[in-house]
Amino acid sequence: MESTSPSTATEPTEKAVSRLKPNAIGLLGVVFMAVATAAPITAMTGNVPFMVSSGSGIGTPAAFLIAMVVLAIFSVGFTAMSRHITATGAFYGFISYGLGRRVGLSAGLLAAFAYMVFEPSLIGIFSSFATNTVSDQLGLDIPWWVFAVAMLAMNAIGTWFGVAVAEKILIVLLVTEVAVLAAMGIGVAVNGGGPDGFSLAPLNPINAFTGVSAGLGLFFAFWSWVGFESTAMYGEESRDPKRIIPKATMLAVLGVGVFYVFVSWMAILGNGLDGSQALAASASPADLFFNPTQHYVGQWAVVAMQWLMVTGSLACGMAFHNCAARYLYALGREGVLPVLQRTIGRTHPGHGSPHIAGLVQTGFAAALLLAFGLAGKDPYTGTYTLLAILGTTAILVVQATCSFAVLAYFRTHHPESKHWWRTFTAPLIGGIAMLGVVALLVVNMDTAAGAEADSLVLWASPWIVAVIAIAGFAYAQYLKQRAPERYSLLGRTVLEESHER
Repeated sequence: MESTSPSTATEPTEKAVSRLKPNAIGLLGVVFMAVATAAPITAMTGNVPFMVSSGSGIGTPAAFLIAMVVLAIFSVGFTAMSRHITATGAFYGFISYGLGRRVGLSAGLLAAFAYMVFEPSLIGIFSSFATNTVSDQLGLDIPWWVFAVAMLAMNAIGTWFGVAVAEKILIVLLVTEVAVLAAMGIGVAVNGGGPDGFSLAPLNPINAFTGVSAGLGLFFAFWSWVGFESTAMYGEESRDPKRIIPKATMLAVLGVGVFYVFVSWMAILGNGLDGSQALAASASPADLFFNPTQHYVGQWAVVAMQWLMVTGSLACGMAFHNCAARYLYALGREGVLPVLQRTIGRTHPGHGSPHIAGLVQTGFAAALLLAFGLAGKDPYTGTYTLLAILGTTAILVVQATCSFAVLAYFRTHHPESKHWWRTFTAPLIGGIAMLGVVALLVVNMDTAAGAEADSLVLWASPWIVAVIAIAGFAYAQYLKQRAPERYSLLGRTVLEESHER
């Protein structure tokens, strides 16, 4: 069994690696960055219609409720560990300390891959939203790829100039999108809940398993939160990370969860149970939100919602770009390959940003978008859906592994801090539940992804995840035997004040 304790003789020091800019954001900034990554308006208008028609049916709010409970339980152990380790690699660092460097590198590559495919996934839905909105509101017919190129450029520029710039943009976009969704939900609530009144059927957890594909419904519920754990990625750039990161994580999970359950419930009630399923399966699934918004708030809110769907998906893609760049940077600065330390492992001398990693991520996202475009995939039903499933499969495996890393970490590193709930029961339940969601998707693969259920990308997703995980483990084993000095650095770059004591 490999020792997972740090070696102070071989750990990178502040002089050995490029650092991100410290004290760049506070608690509110970290929360906003995490919630923007979850993208409330994209999760609602992009995911809920798909979940209602092809996943959990009218039990979609219950699917969000289940996901919130599981993720809150997971966050108990995650935040306990974040009080001891602060590193921009988040899962990579946590798992390396808990389960060893080989499992850590395997999980780090999987997490980086997940965030790398999330950006082009969001660019797909952004391009779809933008094309439809510009056509409806301005009467202009602009190809989706024009918007895709524009978003790629904006994401690259935002990362180049640092997290503080991205934070300011995301806060403005997030506040407006939350406001218009809340207006719709409150409008339905104060007017008695729609045709069926205040039916509790959508909140019944049993109904989350009675739709076309319970596995797909739960999968997209978890996907709607992906990015909440990015709070830990901003630890090196935040003020007082040991206090801020745990608070920001719980605020993001519970705040987003309550909002998702309420808004999806009100959208379904506003159209009626049967009417919601018919709208979700129609040629205009966004009407699931547009219709109650128009009826209970007004046409002006529908127009605002259409534009905010565009800006919200832009904000989400920008946040995922930042996450991907930071994971690449975290892997690069430790010299997983020597050339990476001199390239993606460097930070901008003026802005303290992972600028080269950001450019690499831009190139990767552009290549994937080009491939899907040439294959004739629709930017929403094809690119967005397929890459979301692929990335979420990877990130759920990583989150489950992180849960098990918490168990090992507190047993071997901080036995004095062990707690029956925080460091054992909660992470154990969270890890098993997340693996269960992945298993549900694999078992129900024949109904997953709606129109793309027979896609090669969908069927290859579990195998792609497995190959990347095995490759990371095998390469770490190679380093252990052939380059032990580089192997000793894997997952060990943390802030000096956060080193193990």
